Amino acid sequence: MSSSDLVSMFSTTIAGYHFLLGDTVFLCAIIPIKSYSNAEADKVHILSDNQNKSGIYMWKNLINKKKYVGSSENLRVRFMRYFNKNYLLRNTSMYICRSLLKHGYENFSLTILEYCEPEKCIEREKYYIDLSESEYNIVKDPTLPPMSGRTHSDITKTIISDAHKGKTLSDETKTKISDTAKKIDHSGRFKKGHQLSDETKKIISDAKKGQPKPEGAGSPSQISSNRSY
Repeated sequence: MSSSDLVSMFSTTIAGYHFLLGDTVFLCAIIPIKSYSNAEADKVHILSDNQNKSGIYMWKNLINKKKYVGSSENLRVRFMRYFNKNYLLRNTSMYICRSLLKHGYENFSLTILEYCEPEKCIEREKYYIDLSESEYNIVKDPTLPPMSGRTHSDITKTIISDAHKGKTLSDETKTKISDTAKKIDHSGRFKKGHQLSDETKKIISDAKKGQPKPEGAGSPSQISSNRSY
């Protein structure tokens, strides 16, 4: 039997998943909990089936076959966000959001890979990311701290250090925190029209140093020109 015959024979797996590394085919029998072949048509079922449930899910682009693996402690709430185009427009730095905007929900399937306890979500998400070619996942290891790999200025480091040591904040610092809180909306972003101070801009700049800009990051108009989604 030729090597091509072997590849052909072992390319069929449960749920249609297989992984080819070099000349070796690794089989992965993933039996999904639920599968929705058309996210647009199945929207009502997606939201009702996953109420008060936590677990791991996977979006799959039916046009280019690219995938995104994610997790949530409340799947229904997470899916409601995905079905909100304003949410997608606010998060165009995420490849999956841009792709949903570009191709439409009708060109995506949604699979519930596993239901699990909330505290296990991140761990299991990493497991499935490692297992699959999740092209839309910018972060390949969700178990890492959100600030992993970033560097701060000496001033920022001092503020963080003092906070961990339990030092009492000065009235000036408390005022700054209070003023900042008034400028932030419910999503944690600065309200529209707010101008960042030079100090704030420097802190943000320090936080971003060493972090490569995601390819194609920017406004929705850049979707097709910078990256294939």
